[in-house]
Amino acid sequence: MKFTEFGLVPLLEEGLDSMGYLDATPIQEQAIPVILQEKDLIACAQTGTGKTASYLLPILNKIALRETNHVDTLILVPTRELALQIDQQIMGLSYFTGTTSITVYGGGGGMDYEQQKRAIQEGVNVIVATPGRLIAHMASGKLDFSKLRHLILDEADRMLDMGFYDDLIKIISYLPAKRQNLLFSATMPFKIRSLAKKILQDPVEINIALSKPSEGIKQQAYLVYDEQKMELIKALISDPSFTSIIVFASKKEIVKRLTTELRKGGIAAEAFHSDLEQAQREDVMNRFKAKRLHVLVGTDVISRGIDVVGISLVINYDVPPDPEDYVHRVGRTARAATTGTAITFINVKDQIRFSKIEELIGADIEKVSLPEGFTEAPIYDPKKRPPRNKSNNKKNFRKFSKK
Repeated sequence: MKFTEFGLVPLLEEGLDSMGYLDATPIQEQAIPVILQEKDLIACAQTGTGKTASYLLPILNKIALRETNHVDTLILVPTRELALQIDQQIMGLSYFTGTTSITVYGGGGGMDYEQQKRAIQEGVNVIVATPGRLIAHMASGKLDFSKLRHLILDEADRMLDMGFYDDLIKIISYLPAKRQNLLFSATMPFKIRSLAKKILQDPVEINIALSKPSEGIKQQAYLVYDEQKMELIKALISDPSFTSIIVFASKKEIVKRLTTELRKGGIAAEAFHSDLEQAQREDVMNRFKAKRLHVLVGTDVISRGIDVVGISLVINYDVPPDPEDYVHRVGRTARAATTGTAITFINVKDQIRFSKIEELIGADIEKVSLPEGFTEAPIYDPKKRPPRNKSNNKKNFRKFSKK
């Protein structure tokens, strides 16, 4: 389906044309008509399916028709990175319509807070916010949501995983009862269904979540002991065909140590985690997008929050705790019809967890032999539980010994 078939205002179509958007994705084809009809919506759609534009286009269309000068739409998201990504799309799509937007998130200094506060008071049309910082603005009594018409929860499952449930309910209690509600989530567990019942009115349901990585991703896995992981990462990164690399780890402490070890080895790597100031995070991300940074090491905070074309390799230092997180991690590569490689390290205790990933995606992932010079690897036997009281993570950075 072509975007021209939705009947959007000409200025919005002009924005789509300038960005090179011609054909709608399945989530866009199904969601846009529902939202234009003012119906509530609950949609299950993974990152990379075009879900952001699926709600932005009809919302921006309605704003353009009414020429509002107040807060019309509130978009709540789990991370500042996703907030900035959505705001960039708003600016691109609405360039010719004059729609205004502001991102509201924590991590910056007092000046950032004042800039956000001033923009809100001047009558911005769309607020893209993380729950915690928005509540801080609401406490000032300067936020006027009396004319708000749209509430959007993007990556609602991630917000609940991060403990934002009470914040969401508090924010919603301040909004007009009569409004359109749109809930987007990559997964649809019971807690999301429960939240949907609280805030949605007779919603239309759409499910586009295939829970499978892109066909353009070459998926591989290495059976390793933890003390082998560091040397294996260095060996993989040394391959000149991998020009832009993300290394994922489940804990920021591991991210920090990995980055330090890589930099000691002369590898241009930077850590990306919640302890960084906002200016630092933006600097790291901008250098990575501009290909001035070879390796980005981060937690799952970037598995859904960045959209960078040209990432050639994703390495999972550990198996993610949630199988869906695997799909999001490896989905950072092979974007926009490109190809890429995703490699996961599996130690003894993570084998059961990895088998659940293979079950989710409905495929066996190729297990690759360790490169020449490495000691013997564990045997893949996910049905066998690892020995109790023996941690495989205590020797993460022990010096590796070759044969």
